[in-house]
Amino acid sequence: MPSEEELFASVDALLNEEPHLPPPAERARLREAAGITQARLAAALKTTTQSVKNWENGRSEPKSPRLDAYQRLLNGWAAKYPAPGTAPTAPVAATVPAAPAEPGASRAETADAPAPQASAVPAAAPAHPAVRPAAPSRHLATKRAAQPAADPRFPHGPLAVLDGDGCAYGTGGIVLDCPATTVPELVEWTLRESGLGAAKLNRYGKDSDPLVVLTAAAAVKLGLPERLEGHEQRRSLRLPEDHPVVKQVVKAKWRLTQRGFGPWARIYRKAQGRDRQCVQLAILSWDALDERSWPGVADMEPADVARVLGVYATRVITPRGSTAVSGLELMTALRPPTRAVRDEASGNWVPGHNPGSLGTEPMDPAPPEATAEHPVVVDSGWSGGFLNEEAYQWVRDVSLLTDEECTLPYAVGLDLNTAFLAAAARLVVGLSAPDHFHAPVFNPKIPGSWLVDLSHVEVDPLLPSPFTPDGTRPTGPAWYQTHTVAYAQELGYNVTPIEAYLRRETGAYLDPWHDRLKTAYVDTLADLGVTKDLDDRAFLAAMEQHKDADPAMAAVLAAIKATVKGGIGKLRERPQGRKYKEGERWPALQRPTWRPDIRAAVIAKARINMHRKLRNMAAMTGLYPLAVLSDCVVYPSPGPSPLDFLPYAASGKPQPGGFRLGPTPGLAKLEGVQSMLWAVDLMEQGYNPARHIKGGDV
Repeated sequence: MPSEEELFASVDALLNEEPHLPPPAERARLREAAGITQARLAAALKTTTQSVKNWENGRSEPKSPRLDAYQRLLNGWAAKYPAPGTAPTAPVAATVPAAPAEPGASRAETADAPAPQASAVPAAAPAHPAVRPAAPSRHLATKRAAQPAADPRFPHGPLAVLDGDGCAYGTGGIVLDCPATTVPELVEWTLRESGLGAAKLNRYGKDSDPLVVLTAAAAVKLGLPERLEGHEQRRSLRLPEDHPVVKQVVKAKWRLTQRGFGPWARIYRKAQGRDRQCVQLAILSWDALDERSWPGVADMEPADVARVLGVYATRVITPRGSTAVSGLELMTALRPPTRAVRDEASGNWVPGHNPGSLGTEPMDPAPPEATAEHPVVVDSGWSGGFLNEEAYQWVRDVSLLTDEECTLPYAVGLDLNTAFLAAAARLVVGLSAPDHFHAPVFNPKIPGSWLVDLSHVEVDPLLPSPFTPDGTRPTGPAWYQTHTVAYAQELGYNVTPIEAYLRRETGAYLDPWHDRLKTAYVDTLADLGVTKDLDDRAFLAAMEQHKDADPAMAAVLAAIKATVKGGIGKLRERPQGRKYKEGERWPALQRPTWRPDIRAAVIAKARINMHRKLRNMAAMTGLYPLAVLSDCVVYPSPGPSPLDFLPYAASGKPQPGGFRLGPTPGLAKLEGVQSMLWAVDLMEQGYNPARHIKGGDV
């Protein structure tokens, strides 16, 4: 019988053995299942691609400490991608090493916590904080939420909401213990211990920096004021440079971006190699989450705020500012400006232009595409007019109402789902600088701006003109985007441009942006019970109740819609602030994404799409709109439902070409119903029924 000492010695020897790797073929299978190339794995483990090839064909084995990191990575992949015919390996609860002691920090417990996934980085693995399930919300029942794609480098998701008691609420119902008592400590904890972040959306892009949202109590605990007060809007205010927290950040050798320490503060250090050192903060009590874009979210419990922002981060992008900023950031994340190219002279890989992107350098627009205060206009003395491609704001003259229309008791508003997003699909835009042409032959496939006279184009007087935002007929030559001129040709008229600013390099720049936001919108509507398989009657019933079904997901839906409109609007951001002087360059002009021509293309296509539907509706039903505001159109109706006047075939299916109901971008939903007499009275007073049915300006 062996002694206790001998048995313990044998067990200790087993514990001290080096980890055993799976067979070489299984290593390759796991890597391929994760979608990771040998080159990327080699970069993560700080080795060569040839070494990875040797490990996967059995010619050699890694040595510690690289062996331990490789083992952890393979274990994580094995749990996610079990071999065919085997059951997935359940994660084993494990005690996470405690973080280094901090002043006032308590030791974290890890009972019932899933073990964090292994990091792909071989450097000293971060000691992730304790994880525990989130307690049920006190105000809002937590329902099913989209889970972020598992990434071994970011086991705790893209973001967390930090409360005053040190609890950081993450996605998936987890809670992390954060010992930080100052902003620099919070930044260090986020980067080294939290396990927060999100993988890049494009192979040439960058990972999303972790986001930490601060409640009012957390802000005060970290030495920040509970509110930012001043004469200007709070979202434009910043802490002064001599504020103690700003001094702490600078003393710890961290930096703030040019926008300073405001509601959305980015704190960073210069990147070391490929490793970014940047944390995004958002402060709820400083109005970081605008009520119009995130309805009700700022008043939710921290766990519910984390759920809302987590779903948005998973389906759209980790927020980096307002929804407008996030919409613009999403364009760049999906179409990165650079990619790795080989330098033929040195043989090294260097950043090079990524085809299909907008590149790294800002580009001045053509004078008619710019705004009146832009330097290309002021410096050149341009007086040749500007593009006026805006959304509809039109009301039919009361004198053009027919007797039959006046007898109809209702005015019903139809709102197109994310009309600008639908217009961005397969939209070819210019990618290069504009070239000036005189008397060019019109080509509908070339994006640009055309000076052309469309006053001779006859349209139905009961419909708005497709060529102007207010629906009035053009009176002479004006600048139009390609889609507007092409529609005149579609109506059967000749067009003879006088001059044009055109772009030689083109591409569907917004396609991935459209696809991601469309999927996010449709999936979020489905979470609220509005699915594609509903018939029109069931669809209207679901839409009537969807905002009450789940306030958290309804807030996500509102944020997605605001991301679309705000992102398009940011393409032509105007100067802000009292100190701006006409002719000066403002900060937005330094972005490659300051592209008013792309904004004009989206809006022109959306307005043309609207007019085409209006024309088809008139042809199929004899119905004409009372008013159009942006993406909302108001029709007289015999009943309070769109089902009372939309065209349907004998089979019951909607007629193609006109307005159709449904959850997909570009399809319509009921926006409102009013008395027809009330609508006519408004029109006589010069009001727009569409605006009042929608409940406000767009």
